[in-house]
Amino acid sequence: MADGRTVAGSGVWPVLAAAVLWGTVGPAQVLADTGVAPVALGACRMLLGGAVLALFTVRRTGLRTLWRPGVRGAMVLGVLVTAAFQVCFLEAVDRSGAAVATAAAFGTVPVVAGLAARRSTGEPLGARWAGGTACAVAGIALLLLPGRTDRASLAGVLLAVGAGASFAGYIAVTGRLAERGADTAAAAPMSVLCAGVVVSPGLLAAPQGIVEPDSLLLIGWLALGTTALGYLLFTRGVGRLSAATVGTLSLTEPLVATLLGLALLGERLGVAGGCGAALLLGGLVLVSWPDRRVAAVG
Repeated sequence: MADGRTVAGSGVWPVLAAAVLWGTVGPAQVLADTGVAPVALGACRMLLGGAVLALFTVRRTGLRTLWRPGVRGAMVLGVLVTAAFQVCFLEAVDRSGAAVATAAAFGTVPVVAGLAARRSTGEPLGARWAGGTACAVAGIALLLLPGRTDRASLAGVLLAVGAGASFAGYIAVTGRLAERGADTAAAAPMSVLCAGVVVSPGLLAAPQGIVEPDSLLLIGWLALGTTALGYLLFTRGVGRLSAATVGTLSLTEPLVATLLGLALLGERLGVAGGCGAALLLGGLVLVSWPDRRVAAVG
């Protein structure tokens, strides 16, 4: 008999690990400073990362599950939101910097994911989700206060919010695919790979700088570290957690981006930023802590 706390806890750590990897995307893009068009960078990341992930996780039996009635439509939606997330997020980083883009994007995720799950499936949110998400979003707001960066632009913030909403959509689609019997180990790489094909015209239109050494190193990390390994970890954990919890755990990403900004990019946190980081961390701990009231299942 498996304890519900064990099942949920075993899902938390892979999702947190994936979020840590994804939190390096913006800082890596800023640090490399390649000048490659964000849409071209996103296409390379998804095509290479999706192909490598598929090589290790996709089986013929898993692919068959993606063609079931009720699954194909969700897969198409998954491809579209994956493509939208990649393009919007990388463009937001280019316009507003890693810290602001990551904070704005993933500050959006838990609210959209939780409310969408509540509306579509009646998933209970609970007091811990509400409290943890409120703390985390308040922390994000402090990290976004004027003066934290001189690179922020309205267009960049709006693109980041669009990226966050797209990622929340991906969380919802992943849950729906699992409910309908799709093999999520096959769905994740196929979504990423097909999304890369969707945005590949951007690579053909703006290939400048893509084969420079710094660009290839950046693409290698984004594709292999943050996409192939990141989605592998995420897929292993997401099915054991509620959409609302996954959305809040994704707030690890702006925390990682902020810490990397301090360590590598010369950014300063300040009092408000320090309070924001503390609130964000506290919210994550509140949502992630095992619930002693969960009954045994299985």
